[in-house]
Amino acid sequence: MSRIFLVDDHTIVRDGLRALLANEPDIEVVGEAGNGQELLDQLPTKPADVVLLDANMPVLDGLATTLRLRAEFPQVRVLILSMLAHERYIGQLFDAGAAGYVLKSAEKGEILVAIQTVIAGRHFLCSDLGLNMLRKVLAKNDEPEETAKASRLSRRESEVLQLLAEGLTTNEIAEKLFTSKRTIETHRQNILEKTQTKNTAALIRLAVTQGLLD
Repeated sequence: MSRIFLVDDHTIVRDGLRALLANEPDIEVVGEAGNGQELLDQLPTKPADVVLLDANMPVLDGLATTLRLRAEFPQVRVLILSMLAHERYIGQLFDAGAAGYVLKSAEKGEILVAIQTVIAGRHFLCSDLGLNMLRKVLAKNDEPEETAKASRLSRRESEVLQLLAEGLTTNEIAEKLFTSKRTIETHRQNILEKTQTKNTAALIRLAVTQGLLD
């Protein structure tokens, strides 16, 4: 029998999850909490195998709670159930020790699979999130090589490129940016290397075709 602890600041969500799990013969809901601190206060007397945890909560949110669980209750597996779909935040939660992440919009069947997967000691990411991340990776890989190269320019290099396109000389750019001629020459050389262009004329053509100029 796997022990599940439900943590969400909305009672209606906890009620729905409890109803969802009520007919699962191998799962027992051992407790509920409205935020991470309430969970941590109860765990010593209500031990759980898996915590089904909301990411966005008052007092102690999902990220802070996951970090505390890893430090104080390392045997507990964390499954995040949230509406937040930002990749960076999801990555932070996995880095903090979460074993799975499911959107609240997922089908009931997928939520059950997520719970079973986490109970089995594996990691889980819901299909909508996985497909969205895959699409972004594929779109990035399809980015034209010239655009990818140009996107690596620093803010200062982009400023120098803009001024070069406006016809300013190295001395004029140095005066405008309050720096030395040698520094501008270094920026110019770095821009040529990053964009793999041979001279300023080729560099300007690339900048125009890729829409890099104001």
